[in-house]
Amino acid sequence: MKKLSAVQVKQQALVLNVADKLEVQGREEIPGMVQCWFDVEYHLFPSSLLLCFQFENAQALAAAEPDLLKWQKRLSAAMLKKGVILKDMRKHLVFTLKGPDD
Repeated sequence: MKKLSAVQVKQQALVLNVADKLEVQGREEIPGMVQCWFDVEYHLFPSSLLLCFQFENAQALAAAEPDLLKWQKRLSAAMLKKGVILKDMRKHLVFTLKGPDD
């Protein structure tokens, strides 16, 4: 893997900070949430950012689906506080059963 530039390291730290905060909130508020993980291509940041809330089973995922928009708004607001504008918040956060290695 190619070494990250100084700017990319700052972007990674910013995303990790936001993802960690949302993961803590998610585990407290959403039953069945396992973890929060993200994927990003730094040369296309922020448009390539994808945050995933992983659930333990389909039942928990289905129960959480109605709150998806609320969490997308939280991600958008958290990124905006850090100075990053997400043009379409719906593209950047999803609920899934898949893990980061799937």
